[in-house]
Amino acid sequence: MKNAQNNNDMLLEVKGLKKYFPIRQGFLQREVGNIRAVDDVSFFIRENEVLGMVGESGCGKTTVGRTVLRLYDPTAGEIWYRAKSGERLNVATLSPKEMKPLRKEMRMIFQDPFSSLNPRHPVKEIIGEPLVIHGIAKGRQLEDRVAELMEAVGLNPSYMQRYPHQFSGGQRQRIGLARTLSLNPRFIIGDEPVSALDVSVQAQVLNLMQELQRKLGLTLLFVAHDLSVVEHISDRIAVMYVGHIVEMAETQELLKHPLHPYSEALVSAVPPADPDIHYDRIILEGDVPSPAHPPSGCVFHPRCRYAQKQCSEEIPQLTEVTPGHYASCHFAKTLSLKGITN
Repeated sequence: MKNAQNNNDMLLEVKGLKKYFPIRQGFLQREVGNIRAVDDVSFFIRENEVLGMVGESGCGKTTVGRTVLRLYDPTAGEIWYRAKSGERLNVATLSPKEMKPLRKEMRMIFQDPFSSLNPRHPVKEIIGEPLVIHGIAKGRQLEDRVAELMEAVGLNPSYMQRYPHQFSGGQRQRIGLARTLSLNPRFIIGDEPVSALDVSVQAQVLNLMQELQRKLGLTLLFVAHDLSVVEHISDRIAVMYVGHIVEMAETQELLKHPLHPYSEALVSAVPPADPDIHYDRIILEGDVPSPAHPPSGCVFHPRCRYAQKQCSEEIPQLTEVTPGHYASCHFAKTLSLKGITN
């Protein structure tokens, strides 16, 4: 990413991040190729900011989050994080032992609120487990902290002896959120935390996350495939396509003035607030390319209605086109794309 801002309040800066998964075949399981799940991704997040990361299923956004937290080891790239001590650390190079102190600061909310909770443990153990692992609380102190966390996410503390199957999907996600908050983190990655919930429950959990983010001063990377959900909670949005970030800007700027054709198509799929307003949805032709065999040049060019010869030959760089607005398109400065007008 060219011309990235060098802000003192920057909490996380990712540079050239790559995560490839090997493809193995045969009896000897020889490596015959790679799935380029994340391919040269760069972005930054300021402290107390919410960055929404949006894209189709399989575009690599979840892999970005897991690699930033070192749940996956990166293939290449740098992940610079400013720790609570003020020290700037390259998370990509840290050993598991060096990562352990950062586990208290960098946490994750998982997508499925059922499979991410141990069905054999009561809520008290699920929420309190990080406190026990890090030697922070035990006994009565642990129980009081669990009760405090349950109240913070809107759950009755008297339910702490119940098991996950005794709660609804929305309540289970609140349990996961309480567990994430147990160590007073500074940076949280939400991996599609509301996609498995009903629409009405989605709004409740989103509003809760927004309230806690402001109250606790959290920095959040919010991963989702629904642009309307990301719009609700994010200060800025990064759009991903086949392992690449193709555009990044402040939320309203991106929605009103998209600079990448893929972003234009995503924005066109968001229905207007007024049902009487007619809008033209852009239907993309063709299929999403395989990350194992991405196309040459711009990864979006086979489906782009504005594509020219240069697009199939040269890889566009993520560049600051206007202040704070980044796009990886050869013609970002000349195309006139349609955004939300209402």
